Amino acid sequence: MRVLGIDPGLRNMGWGVIDVSGVRLSHVANGICHSEPGDLAGRLLSLHRQLTDVVARFRPGTAAVEHTFVNKDGVATLKLGQARGIALLVPAQAGLEVGEYAPNAVKKTVVGVGHAAKAQIEHMVRLHLPGVEIAGPDAADALAVAICHAHHVQSAGRLQAALARAAR
Repeated sequence: MRVLGIDPGLRNMGWGVIDVSGVRLSHVANGICHSEPGDLAGRLLSLHRQLTDVVARFRPGTAAVEHTFVNKDGVATLKLGQARGIALLVPAQAGLEVGEYAPNAVKKTVVGVGHAAKAQIEHMVRLHLPGVEIAGPDAADALAVAICHAHHVQSAGRLQAALARAAR
């Protein structure tokens, strides 16, 4: 299974792709989509184009996006929400099922605690994906989202298998 993780942002949208084989995770690629300066519509279009290219190049089988938190600046929150819309739209356009995870759920899955610092997330991503070259903090967060999704999909698969065995 190939998983695309996305950390939404209007200026910098992190992405990470991993392959999952049983319990083994391996790094495929990661990077950051940087929006082009200009008006909001142009910035969103630029993110859409770049993320569409990522999906076309790496052909993930599923995707996951981190939920955004509400901050004190309402205008910034709305703009971030629009960038998150791009992060949800692009994989959906490619026919992918898209999981969504709260930041605390991602941190708890990858680090073990729900209030981990960025440095802890990056460190644990490096442990999960030995030898990975991380493009930056946004890419590390996106890889963490992908790892979180892989764990949740595997858990759901094991649960479905157990329920099927119990129903026999």
